[in-house]
Amino acid sequence: MSKTSFSRYRPHPWHGLAAGPDLPRIATAYIEISPFDQMKYEIDKDTGYLCVDRPQPTSAQQPTLYGFIPRTYCGKRVRALMPEAECGDGDPLDICVISERPIDRTEILVNAKIVGGLPMNDGGEADDKIIAVIKDDPAYGHIDEISDLPPILVHRIAHYFKTYKIVPGKENKVTIGEAYGYAHACKVLEASMADYEEDFGDLLNDD
Repeated sequence: MSKTSFSRYRPHPWHGLAAGPDLPRIATAYIEISPFDQMKYEIDKDTGYLCVDRPQPTSAQQPTLYGFIPRTYCGKRVRALMPEAECGDGDPLDICVISERPIDRTEILVNAKIVGGLPMNDGGEADDKIIAVIKDDPAYGHIDEISDLPPILVHRIAHYFKTYKIVPGKENKVTIGEAYGYAHACKVLEASMADYEEDFGDLLNDD
C-alpha cells in the first residue's frame, strides 16, 4: 500500500482545508446545512466546530446543500464586485450545491462544480451565493452554466435567500440581483481567495 499524506488531527474547516482540487471550476464545499435542516447552523470561527446559529424564523427550508469554500473571505475585493455594497460580509464565501439525490448529512466535503452565483446584498454587505452542482452528479454533473439549470431551481434558491431573514414588523434588508454565470463566479471566487490571503495568509505558513 502506498503512503499518502494525512492529518493526525482534524483540520479547521475554514483554514485547514484546500479551497478545491481543480479551481476555479471544481471547489471544495464544506457543508453546514442540508435541505432537511430547520435550524441555521454555522461554523464557529474559533474552534471550527459546527454550532447552532439560530432557529429558522420562517417555514422555508434551504433548497440545496449549503456551506462555504475553505480559505476564502468576503472582504474589500468581493465588495468591489458589488458596487451597491458597502463592505464584504466578513465570512467565507458561501456556496449552494445542487444534488439529484437527497443528502441529509452535514459536516461533509463535496467536490462542487461551479456554474454561477447570486449577488446578495445583506444590509450593505456583499454576501454572494456561489451556485454549484456535485461533480459527476448523474442529473446535473454535465452542466457548466447556471443558465442550463432548470429555472425553478435558481428561483427557489433566490427566493429562499430573499425571505429567510424576514421578521414580521421589521424591514427586510436582503436584496438579490440577477443570477450571474460561471465567468463572474470565477471573479468572485478569485477575489475571495485574494481577500483571504491578505487577511489570513500568515496562517498558511505551517502547511
